[in-house]
Amino acid sequence: MADSLRDQLLALGLAKKPEPRAKDERRGPKPGARPAPAARPAPPATKPSREPDLAQAYAARARAERSEREQAEREAQAKAREKRERRAKLAALLEGKALNVADADIARHFDHGGKIRRVYVTAEQLPRVNAGELGVVQRDGRYLVVSREVALAAREIVPECIALLADPDAPPEDDVPPDLVW
Repeated sequence: MADSLRDQLLALGLAKKPEPRAKDERRGPKPGARPAPAARPAPPATKPSREPDLAQAYAARARAERSEREQAEREAQAKAREKRERRAKLAALLEGKALNVADADIARHFDHGGKIRRVYVTAEQLPRVNAGELGVVQRDGRYLVVSREVALAAREIVPECIALLADPDAPPEDDVPPDLVW
């Protein structure tokens, strides 16, 4: 029973006797001895690869992302420049054509941007706004009462600036009269 497992396997013929290793391999080189020249295997013959290496792939990806960012920035700048130009044209169009009266006391409510807004008009302007003869244009956060022609010209420049422009030929949507003050 004192036999090791290896000895038992050798006795049964299930294991092979280990080959003795060279003395140099077990202990390592002796101090001061020259190391044995190592056999240099020939590098394996590799096929020329058509795929770029990882560094080249990362560099190509970085170049592509940089060009996409630059293109998006140029487009954003072009849109901003176009928007500024349209706003400047709108300001030039509306210059001196606003019909707002400082002491107007009638609030004309309307829906703009999903919220109920108001502009103050005079008693003479209210029926004209409701009939579509006058329109309301938003400029720099203010609502300006202007003539229908000016409002239509403003729509050509900046379509979203029209806050209120009634269609005189449209049938009434509900039973509430348009000149109702609330």
